[in-house]
Amino acid sequence: MYYKNLHQTIENITSKLFESEEEMLTSVIDELIHLKEVSINGGRIWKLNRELMSYELVYQTGKIDKIKKNFLITIKDYPLFSNLINERTILSTETDPYLRDKGILKYTASGVGDKIKLHGKRYYEFVLAFNSPKIDMDLKYSINIISAVLTSKLKQSRTTNTKNNLLATLDSARQLQKSILPEHEFNFHDYDLYGLTVPAEIVGGDFFDYLEIGDDNDRIGIALGDAASKGVAAAAEAMYISGALRMAMTFEIKIALLVKRLNQLVNRIFSDDKFCSLFYGELSLDSKGLFIYANAGHNPPMFIKKNSDEIFLLNPTGPVLGPAPKEIYSVENINFEDEDVLLIFSDGVVESVDSKFELFGEERVQNILRESKHLTPKEIALSLMEAVQKFSANGLYSDDKTIVVIKKSSGKKR
Repeated sequence: MYYKNLHQTIENITSKLFESEEEMLTSVIDELIHLKEVSINGGRIWKLNRELMSYELVYQTGKIDKIKKNFLITIKDYPLFSNLINERTILSTETDPYLRDKGILKYTASGVGDKIKLHGKRYYEFVLAFNSPKIDMDLKYSINIISAVLTSKLKQSRTTNTKNNLLATLDSARQLQKSILPEHEFNFHDYDLYGLTVPAEIVGGDFFDYLEIGDDNDRIGIALGDAASKGVAAAAEAMYISGALRMAMTFEIKIALLVKRLNQLVNRIFSDDKFCSLFYGELSLDSKGLFIYANAGHNPPMFIKKNSDEIFLLNPTGPVLGPAPKEIYSVENINFEDEDVLLIFSDGVVESVDSKFELFGEERVQNILRESKHLTPKEIALSLMEAVQKFSANGLYSDDKTIVVIKKSSGKKR
């Protein structure tokens, strides 16, 4: 029961907020000196100095003469330091004349923190040394518990800090990715557009963009890409391709050449296992509603006419970007009439699964498109995304989901 209570006491001491690890260790030593259960009348904290191959005194307290500040003990003079790795806590007799003069004759020492490798041997990053009127096995067992709890607390603190730093970095990446994505709604003359993306993690590999071409605002590019995998690596690839697309718009390159050069860039910049599907198309002021597009291995967008339930698929006109740098991409086209709808989406939509691993599938997407084609692009996109999210709410697998809807207005002029 005594050791359990001691464990709980150290847990309580270390549960407070400290500005540094050394402050936590210092607080524990100060508290131990006043504990009746542990017969300790002095304590010191030694910290490993890698450059000097020594342990440096960083704190001392108790009923012993003060040791000069930053006093060093070289590792080669104290075999005890390497022995701690095997025994954790050691009862020992002081051999250093200066320390003996300070009244330190017998003590117990224990290793705390990480084990650091120096010249083929491992050493604890901290050594706690205690003086006691009674240096015996009971004291050793007590100090063992104390050092074990302190080591655990140091690891927990570092894991939390690492996690917090990672989350802060990911949040910055999320904000950056969010800033690159366009506003959901966009209007181009007689066309209304609405896009949204829901990443599976904090950041995702999907992206969409509306790209104004030229100075006269007479053309607009619409892109939707899906970098393989998820998370930070996919997000980096997605942001790179999105940025390359934006830069390319300033040169007004033809679609087939544009996609070809993007493919070569992805192949050169990213590793062999990285690739990206991309659908890219352009609208203009053409009176016949011409929409020209290239599909680089992306799942086929769905085009539906106002007065028909038939859905026309915009199939790939070339492979995904990345694996093969010499691929050629062709261009196809459709023509919008008033109230026609084009639905572009990433494979995370159709490949969403429920708890039974059943796919959401293209058929469900098509049915929703038929039922909602009379609605606005925003309503179509949100109704589809809501259906997918509800379907996959209890599914064990999730991927990034992105939707862009384009609808030609009924004779509306802007």
